[in-house]
Amino acid sequence: MKAIASTLGARPLLRAVAFLFSSVVTVIVFAGPSSANAQTIPTDPKPTCTVTSTQFKGWFVSGSPALNGAVNPANSITFPNSPNCSFYQWSKQMFLWLTSPAPATYGGGNVRVMDSPVFYDVSPESNGKRTFIPHTPGFIRTFQVRAAQVGPHGLPVVVSTSGRLVEFKPAAPTARPLIKNSTGVLVPLTSVSRDVNRKLVLKDNAGKLITPAIRPELLRPMNVVIKSEPATLFKIGGIPILIDSTGNVIETEEGQAGGNGVLLSQGKSLVYYVTMVNDVYAYFATMVAHQPVASRTTVFPTTQASLNPIVTFAAAHGKTFPDPSALAIEVKSSWVVASTLPNNAAGYITMQATIPTYNTSSTTTWTPNATPKQNGTLALVGMHVVGSTAGHGEMIWATFEHFGNAPNQAYQYVNSSGVTKTIAADTGGPWLFAVTNPPTTGFNALHATFNAPNIVAVSGQTISPSNTSRVMAWGSTSNTAPNPLVSAALSNTDIISIHDSVKALMPAGDIRNNYFMTGATWTEGGANPSSPFPSGNQVGTSQLDNSTMETYQQSPNTTTIGTNCLDCHTNTDGKAFADTTISHIFPALLNGPLF
Repeated sequence: MKAIASTLGARPLLRAVAFLFSSVVTVIVFAGPSSANAQTIPTDPKPTCTVTSTQFKGWFVSGSPALNGAVNPANSITFPNSPNCSFYQWSKQMFLWLTSPAPATYGGGNVRVMDSPVFYDVSPESNGKRTFIPHTPGFIRTFQVRAAQVGPHGLPVVVSTSGRLVEFKPAAPTARPLIKNSTGVLVPLTSVSRDVNRKLVLKDNAGKLITPAIRPELLRPMNVVIKSEPATLFKIGGIPILIDSTGNVIETEEGQAGGNGVLLSQGKSLVYYVTMVNDVYAYFATMVAHQPVASRTTVFPTTQASLNPIVTFAAAHGKTFPDPSALAIEVKSSWVVASTLPNNAAGYITMQATIPTYNTSSTTTWTPNATPKQNGTLALVGMHVVGSTAGHGEMIWATFEHFGNAPNQAYQYVNSSGVTKTIAADTGGPWLFAVTNPPTTGFNALHATFNAPNIVAVSGQTISPSNTSRVMAWGSTSNTAPNPLVSAALSNTDIISIHDSVKALMPAGDIRNNYFMTGATWTEGGANPSSPFPSGNQVGTSQLDNSTMETYQQSPNTTTIGTNCLDCHTNTDGKAFADTTISHIFPALLNGPLF
């Protein structure tokens, strides 16, 4: 099947043009054999973060664990706010809730909670506006080839070769760049090319080589680069190049600067993205949109007192929330065409949809087919679960993946005997987004970008699957503690421990056992995010990326502090607390409320 799958976007490099898909039927697989799982997780971690049998029973609507049974949302109002385990427990319960069958109080139908009328799809941004799309039978769903990854200023982002996250804007059509040479003098940049080793070759208007200055980004915290100094994107001779505000060239992996990165599975399915929010989020945004601009509520609900006005507002418009204590929830998910999976879709959460297709006869340019859509089954491969809780208006940011997605790079954890063990980089398989053995050309190299309406190969590549890995397997570097409470190894142990704890309590054969959490991040005291610990207040697993959503924004290695969700999701108004702009979709939804 030559098609694009649906997915909700997490971190794209540039805004992509959206495609409309008709959601024909939601197919729910509530039971079935597991697919061949390439990923393995240690079974002997020190039990540093667990869920008790009594707690787990309380998660289920029936009061007892049931095969593919309905799960209650975590109560975000009574959230204990006791790092780190309570954050991971909240995340695990919310994932099970979102992917469980929807109870009758959610509107009925053979759908999962995230597909029920309690949730709304969010349209792509157009002229500063997004709209809510209700989940009703036969509604038109919107999918993207690549979700727009933007920074706190609403500008696209890219990772430099040094692992720093850089926000940038396109140059004016008539602008001519000046760059700083090795002596600190600004000189005109006229020619850009690449040598036989694909290294940048820079020349001035006299044809002389320019040796660029040492980039200060190598010496600065990541948040300084992204928040204070958006770079400018120039295209010279067809080659994109980023230059910061003082004339320093910022190098990126070839093809990434200015590219709308596109990810393909090894089965050659494009990955697609979709974003959803729950009823509390939707009515909160609509309530704020109706408030006078000067006195608008600026913080997501975190308490019963802040929830009450939203409940009252919704009731006045005929809406009752079945689970208001979940507070504001945002979900981003990624999907592939199920028929391209190496085995079958039995081990995946799936849905039926109408999806766009491309003419793939060329290896360098894919154009939309004359008949651009066809029906197909999509398989869930990744999900971000984001929500406000007591004490955390900046929200908890958790991420989940399917076991078969991609290999981990090496990591450490502490076993039940208190011994720190090193797990070597995965070399097995099969993997959905990587070859069986480590590739000779490296992981996470961009092969193609979206250039509306086409998909095009980057220079030196073909439109083909790249080899993806999770550099920070559990959201921490191998040599730096990701938060103040634990070491890197113990942080990894927390995530492994809660996974094993929940899996032991979950009925065998439950399809949700085929997905695992790689971490969750938040800030100390619910403050506005600065930078990852230890230089800033981002904690939890504060080097968090999803292999299907932040594929090309990952750090280059396991020892270099790289990107985290909260590097992009932060407000820039100088306030100490995190306001609603931490969600990139919220400001645009104020221009497209429910009514």
